[in-house]
Amino acid sequence: MNRIHALGLIFALGLATPAVAQDTIKIPNIIELSGAGATVGTNWKNGSSLAVDEINAAGGILGKKIRLEFVDTASDPGKARAAVQRALDEEPIAIFGPIYSGSVSATLKLTNDAEVAQIIGGEAANLTAQGSKYLFRTSFGQNVSMPKIANYLRDEVKAKSVAVIYVNNDFGKGGRDAIIKEFKERNITVAADLSTEAGQADFAADVIKLKGANADAVFVYLNEEESARFLREAKKQGLNKPLIGETTLLGQKVIDLAGDAANGVRGHVGLTVDAPIPAIQEFGRKFQAKFNYKPDHNGVKGYIAPYMIKAAAEKAGKLQAKPIAAALRGLTITPDKTPGILIEASWDDTGEIDRISFLGEVKDGKQVITQTLPKLKK
Repeated sequence: MNRIHALGLIFALGLATPAVAQDTIKIPNIIELSGAGATVGTNWKNGSSLAVDEINAAGGILGKKIRLEFVDTASDPGKARAAVQRALDEEPIAIFGPIYSGSVSATLKLTNDAEVAQIIGGEAANLTAQGSKYLFRTSFGQNVSMPKIANYLRDEVKAKSVAVIYVNNDFGKGGRDAIIKEFKERNITVAADLSTEAGQADFAADVIKLKGANADAVFVYLNEEESARFLREAKKQGLNKPLIGETTLLGQKVIDLAGDAANGVRGHVGLTVDAPIPAIQEFGRKFQAKFNYKPDHNGVKGYIAPYMIKAAAEKAGKLQAKPIAAALRGLTITPDKTPGILIEASWDDTGEIDRISFLGEVKDGKQVITQTLPKLKK
């Protein structure tokens, strides 16, 4: 090959590489793939991957294919912050994750300053109260879910006193503070207030204290794996009070790990593939066929994240970060126009999500939805 031909080939390759890059939009997916959050992160990863495969097969977003870049935070807020900063250096159109509330809190100022939408799994109540205009939830914040749980305890369980057990992290402390506030407003006495550690393996002493509190019910607010360990210990010791919680207590991973100890658990469920909605049940079947297990709510959250960006980008008419974030504020996405959203959802100016939710109970090793609750705003 002579020098002219060689230069021509190099020039051609140099032009081809940016052209390929221009046909693909990369979205960083900064989530917990190891450490205490590995279960939630894996579900989110698989859900978001399934959605992107579907979107790309249908032509992508505004003619561009999406490529997810997965970055493991190791369930560590410091590592999450560093990963988000590196991702922002490449000026992405959006960032997915983290899921753990502590890691979201450590990163939200970065995305706000960069004016990039951050699609999160965190549920701590204070996340959307910190002034960011670029944070968007995939699930209810505790400020939305806890009033529903408190009403259920008062109206359905008829509880006058409740013992509370929670995990001592941003997620758990936020939930604990929110539910106790709701109890006070409803004249429900807090009979015990127990803090546990993330990753805790032994709940024997905690169950003894809960039995001694003799409350009408126990509110359980732990991460998934700890929830399963707690339920096994509660069954072992014969704790016979109603065990009430939120999505992390009734999720599929908890049922898988706790076995028959999960039977009888009740509570509010923001997202579940057991919901009586054909679209979300079909998602569950597709997920299980691809990954060989039944997804929990984190799989659903991960799945809808790319569809949120798709709907916002199409509304904005641009694959640019700031217009996409602006389009998400105040947006309502409906399944008739964006089937992958699964359930009609709306976001307010703070990034809070509003949609229907559910009350459920674990029966014979399965989550059974007993009631559908309406959106807060119609």
